[in-house]
Amino acid sequence: MAEVSMCSSSSSSELTPDEERIVIRDIALTAEANSKEGDTFYLITQRWWQHWIEYVNRDEPNNLNDASSLSEHCDSVGTSTLKRPSGIDNSDLIYDATSEDSNAGTEIHDTLLEGRDYVLLPHEVWNQLHTWYGGGPTLARKVISSGLSQTELTVEVYPLRLQLLMMPKGDRSTIRISKKETIGELHRRACEIFDLKAEQVCIWDFYGRQKHALMNDMDKTLDDANVQMDQDILVEVLNHANAIGSGGCMSSVQYNGSLEKEATSILVEPSKSSLSIAGGLSASKGASKSYNTEIAQSQSLPSPARESDNAHGIVGVSTRGSTGGLTGLLNLGNTCFMNSAIQCLVHTPEFARYFREDYHQEINWQNPLGMVGELALAFGELLRKLWAPGRTPVAPRPFKAKLARFAPQFSGYNQHDSQELLAFLLDGLHEDLNRVKHKPYIKSRDADGRPDEEVADEYWANHIARNDSIIVDVCQGQYKSTLVCPVCNKVSVTFDPFMYLSLPLQSTTTRTMTVTVFTCDGSALPYACTVTVPKQGRCRDLIQALTGACSLKHNEKLLLVEIHNHLIQRFLEDPLISLSTIKDDDHLVAYKTSKLLKKTKYLQLMHRHGEQGASDKQTSSGWKPYGTPLVSLISCDDEITRGNIQTMVQKMLSPMLRSESLGHADVSDTSISAAVSEPCLDLTSGEACTDSNVSHSDDVTNSKAALPKLPLQLVDENNAFIDLLMEQEKIIKLPSTSTAILIYIDWSQNLLEKYDTHYLENLPEVFKYGPVTKKARSEPLSLYTCLEAFLREEPLVPEDMWYCPQCKERRQASKKLDLWRLPEVLVIHLKRFSYSRSMKHKLETFVNFPVHDFDVTHYVANKNNSQRQLYELYALTNHYGSMGSGHYTAHIKLLDENKWYSFDDSHISPINEEDVKSSAAYVLFYRRVKTEDANVSNGVQDNIVFSQK
Repeated sequence: MAEVSMCSSSSSSELTPDEERIVIRDIALTAEANSKEGDTFYLITQRWWQHWIEYVNRDEPNNLNDASSLSEHCDSVGTSTLKRPSGIDNSDLIYDATSEDSNAGTEIHDTLLEGRDYVLLPHEVWNQLHTWYGGGPTLARKVISSGLSQTELTVEVYPLRLQLLMMPKGDRSTIRISKKETIGELHRRACEIFDLKAEQVCIWDFYGRQKHALMNDMDKTLDDANVQMDQDILVEVLNHANAIGSGGCMSSVQYNGSLEKEATSILVEPSKSSLSIAGGLSASKGASKSYNTEIAQSQSLPSPARESDNAHGIVGVSTRGSTGGLTGLLNLGNTCFMNSAIQCLVHTPEFARYFREDYHQEINWQNPLGMVGELALAFGELLRKLWAPGRTPVAPRPFKAKLARFAPQFSGYNQHDSQELLAFLLDGLHEDLNRVKHKPYIKSRDADGRPDEEVADEYWANHIARNDSIIVDVCQGQYKSTLVCPVCNKVSVTFDPFMYLSLPLQSTTTRTMTVTVFTCDGSALPYACTVTVPKQGRCRDLIQALTGACSLKHNEKLLLVEIHNHLIQRFLEDPLISLSTIKDDDHLVAYKTSKLLKKTKYLQLMHRHGEQGASDKQTSSGWKPYGTPLVSLISCDDEITRGNIQTMVQKMLSPMLRSESLGHADVSDTSISAAVSEPCLDLTSGEACTDSNVSHSDDVTNSKAALPKLPLQLVDENNAFIDLLMEQEKIIKLPSTSTAILIYIDWSQNLLEKYDTHYLENLPEVFKYGPVTKKARSEPLSLYTCLEAFLREEPLVPEDMWYCPQCKERRQASKKLDLWRLPEVLVIHLKRFSYSRSMKHKLETFVNFPVHDFDVTHYVANKNNSQRQLYELYALTNHYGSMGSGHYTAHIKLLDENKWYSFDDSHISPINEEDVKSSAAYVLFYRRVKTEDANVSNGVQDNIVFSQK
């Protein structure tokens, strides 16, 4: 272990904790105002710093306004630590031992996190604390410039760690050096370490144990030379036999065959826009405070063009060999959602090739919708690091900092949705790399009967005129959207771009729904009928299931309504209404009516009752809604009298008539018993419900003497009440503007003694939750079935109403989707997370998705494209666990190796192809199979070898 001095200076023994706090605060504020490139910062363990913060703030309220939290994840410090800290002990930040062949000095752990493991102190603050407390070891780090404009300052906590290999002797040594140091400084240090003269040494970029470039531009920084962490540098000792010319190193030296004559590309570090220094001195329980210093950016933004490397006169990209791609990402704290999405993107061959070449010329620096190129630069740098062979896991801190800057919803260390991050990245990278500098205004036209091919090409051309990037080239497709107005049947066709497809999983799962069925011709008592329907089905599915379950006759139909507060909330007449709009605690009623009548109106019988003991003479204002409305049909072709309405309502209510209320009617007791018998209570879609046990005697139905007169009131067009007990022969004028005739019946206590109206009360809910029972495992769900559910016709939700150009009004139209133009990479999101009311659910449904030959030809509406549309899976993200505490991983197929690997943050392991499929699959990445390779059986098309351009 590195030697740690634990002696404690007594120079501060005369200072109180409050005085120490004030001294350090003033020093920190001064350092903050004068921060610049080249300054030195020091690492100090978070544990000791938190102890000192608590010590100097023990008598202070935690409300200082000039401090912000150093860490959201530091351990809380109890009152027992309020004694004065002992000497500074940074031993938990460093390795126990340092390699003998290393000239890197004291090595810190590779997985340290600022705010969790350490804080950074300005030089002056460290000196003062070290004077007071002593200890160590001293871990100094330099402030460097970074970012596109090189005006952003960051502390280089992890300088480059390079392996120096001296040839031909074979000696080696490890050094630490800043990426802002020059090649000349690297050359000098190599000569110093191996005790060599400068004129007899050449150094080579020996990335992947291959000579890539002679490093002879002594003024060039290691950052600009694209030198990576942990890579090899070849220190070649020349003699007179292999040195040509006076320069010696200026010639091309043969090593293992030939020299790769490629220059290195430019790599700009996407670091923090602010320099965080510790100096805040107020503390709350479990968290320290710090000052955040914003460094003024006084320099103007330079041109995106950079001088290219002129080594050997070649401008290009160092391809670094073909063994890359197996580099993990460290978990910074609940960042598995980000790591899994990034791994899928960086292993998309088109993106890997693009970002490893010089993509800077395509960055759109002025796009107001983008991130001034910073997101693209951060992603590009991270991708290059991940494709570096032989690397240790990468800590994506700079990328996460940029992500939090432009997308605050992903800041902090909470778990997030990997698909939401993926959507943001694709859109953000597109805007940063949009080749269109000034987007033209283009007004879209309706199809107006033109051929689909013409309209689709026009829409796509308009889209490309405003959006043109590598993201569009690779990931964007086009689908046909058809809207039909429910009133005028106007058909509108548009063609819209898509970046990914979000496919529902609920479409093949089922739900049970209970509906109360009323036979309003007086032939049966109401009964509850339970059927099984697709969870994401339509009203037509529910009606079809009810039709079979209730043994509906050929001349009958069902009218489905939703009941709320004893009133009809809505008629569910549109067969395309989604069943997902019907909640489990809703109440549904189906009325058996005749389908042979023409020109009909609905007679709606609404029930009201008064308080206990109310009399028949109670005013209408004293009655309250009650029970379940009844519905029947009235022909508009016949003359309807008040007596006809009385007879119809009597017939509708006759099954509920109590036996003693029939008086001296010549009706048998058997008929009465049948009239009031109990209905069937629970039917499945596979069992028919007959009316034999609830049939009503024709003698009861036709015996007017047995049916008492009812206190009915009709609501006319002026909303006035008409008493139907008076003038029975008077003809009723049916309302011309309404499809319904509203009748009220007021149930007095005397009337309730004649009818058993409990059948009208307490409607069962659509689904009643009971004790949790173990459900049988659902059948596997096909990815093709999910795609069909996504594309099928469905009505728009009310908030997405469509403006019909023919009706000149907004309508809740039905919508149908068809695929039209498919992208090179098809990203498919399986919607495992659902939200209902205040509940969140995750679907563990197993989706059987193809790994090879995913054929979507049948779903493409563009029939001019006769080629088969085949895709091969090459990557996917997985989500394990619940919504709030789950874990993300990725499965990646390296195409140049034709092997599958599991990427679990920093851990990478090979897997078999059959292990790719699981119920955790979340986002799938498919690549198009080229036509000439469509018959390849093993699914390996267009194998990309990344060692070649």
